[in-house]
Amino acid sequence: MNVKIYRNLDLLDERKKEVVVGLFGIELGDEERTQREIAKELGISRSYVSRIEKRAFKMDELIQQVEKI
Repeated sequence: MNVKIYRNLDLLDERKKEVVVGLFGIELGDEERTQREIAKELGISRSYVSRIEKRAFKMDELIQQVEKI
């Protein structure tokens, strides 16, 4: 699990948040789901889920860099 992104979860737009929450089972009692499962739930492609995931983590990295300044 990537604990770092949890601090900034509230900064993500709704779609990114849904993907991250689903992938890591963040909400109480949720289990981790695959990109394919999330794609099906959201009605988008698995590759789009992957891109959203990458953008969410990239955004988290940028926020951490800014916080260091």
